Amino acid sequence: MTRSPLFPFAAALAAATFTASAQTPMPAPSSTAKAALKATTAPGAQGVSGDFTLSQRGTLVVVEGTVRGLAPNTEHGFHVHENPDCSGDGKAAGDHFNPDKNPHAHPGQKMRHPGAMFNLKADANGVATFRQEVDTVTLASGKYSVAGKPLVVHAKPDDYASQPSGDAGDRIACGLIG
Repeated sequence: MTRSPLFPFAAALAAATFTASAQTPMPAPSSTAKAALKATTAPGAQGVSGDFTLSQRGTLVVVEGTVRGLAPNTEHGFHVHENPDCSGDGKAAGDHFNPDKNPHAHPGQKMRHPGAMFNLKADANGVATFRQEVDTVTLASGKYSVAGKPLVVHAKPDDYASQPSGDAGDRIACGLIG
């Protein structure tokens, strides 16, 4: 068997390429935050709790988690609010996170509150599992940062139209993103 005169160079190049690619890690989220939701004192909130992870993935924040203790087969508004205070009935959390003062709208519309997300949907056991990629917020510092802000679950579904907050009712669970 005869080898090409370029064999040593080709083999070395292949080995170097393999070694470099094997040592390059896959991109990791640039930051991650957690939020543990607890029941507020609002009517219907007793027993509601949840755990969420928010992960910065480039220009998106992936919000994923589970809420337990909801009424079976119900929908609930779910938003980032502006004030880092989950005390009492949750009203201290303030309005929806909205640094640009946009109108309340469906999460699929460009002009909306940055903290707007799709409704949570509880199954027959009262458990809602949620995952959404949000393109209007960040975990990094700045105007659109949700770090330290509260995630809030409402008693009713968001209608995505009523101003200023989608007529989603009482705040039944709240947890700070941190």
